[in-house]
Amino acid sequence: MKSTRKTFKQALKRSSYPLTAALFILLGFIARKMSRVQALRLARLLGYVACDALRSRRSLVLDNLRQTFPGKSGQVIRHLARQTYITQARNVIELLRIPLISNEQDARDLVAIHADSSFHETMAQNHGAVVVSAHLSSWEVIGVCAGMLLTPLHIVIKPIKNKYLDRRINQLRTLHGNRVIYKDQAVRQGLQVLKSGGIIVILGDQSKKHGNFYTDFLGRKSSVVLGPAFLSLKTGAPLFVETCRSLDNGSYEVNIQEIPTSDLDYTREDIRTLTVRYTKVLDGFIRDHPEEWLWLHNRWKRKPPPQ
Repeated sequence: MKSTRKTFKQALKRSSYPLTAALFILLGFIARKMSRVQALRLARLLGYVACDALRSRRSLVLDNLRQTFPGKSGQVIRHLARQTYITQARNVIELLRIPLISNEQDARDLVAIHADSSFHETMAQNHGAVVVSAHLSSWEVIGVCAGMLLTPLHIVIKPIKNKYLDRRINQLRTLHGNRVIYKDQAVRQGLQVLKSGGIIVILGDQSKKHGNFYTDFLGRKSSVVLGPAFLSLKTGAPLFVETCRSLDNGSYEVNIQEIPTSDLDYTREDIRTLTVRYTKVLDGFIRDHPEEWLWLHNRWKRKPPPQ
């Protein structure tokens, strides 16, 4: 009986996929008809509605924030939770407005990129590079703009179950030259990208489904992906961490810093060491700018095995 009920719910959910994608397209049409100021106001309103009215995943967000910042008051935690929803609503609105970015000047008006000199040297020499990013700020539009201002990027993504929505979002992601690589093809295609001198971007703040390596992340033992470190040490490509945040004027600031690898070899232990290094950088940035991160994600659902 339970199996039948579950199957029915899954079928009902799948039947709603075309409608969801159509609503996404409609919202995009509306968002692009607005001025940028109006669109950002809409994002703020949607964030308030999601947090205070719909309360979607609110208990998860509050719990994540409390465990990471046990010294902060309840009022501060609630404020950070509300800002989290506003940030994610803004990410969606910015994604929908990507077709309005028509040239490099448009991208430059939105995103200011500050990178280590070694990153520019890597690009000038057409060497491959691994960039570890995270679910920070409006990461979708920032990725598009970075690809326009630097060089087209190869971005590793997790497919969305709604294939209609997945196809539409990928059209927006690749509108200005970037390419997407599905997560299950990341190793094989990532090696090819790096050998050809390309740049591969991987979100390093996610847990690994069948991973067995855990390290400290935001105060808790967390399953972490080893892929970026593997690709870097396997090919000898440098590894960089990209962090980004929103500014008061409505634009974004991106920082790209290199993580040292010269003392590491392509070994299991050194892959883990490099993973810990870039995880610490992301940890520090999120602690400094908690309103920019995706606290709605159930990041710690996978528990480390008992010692």
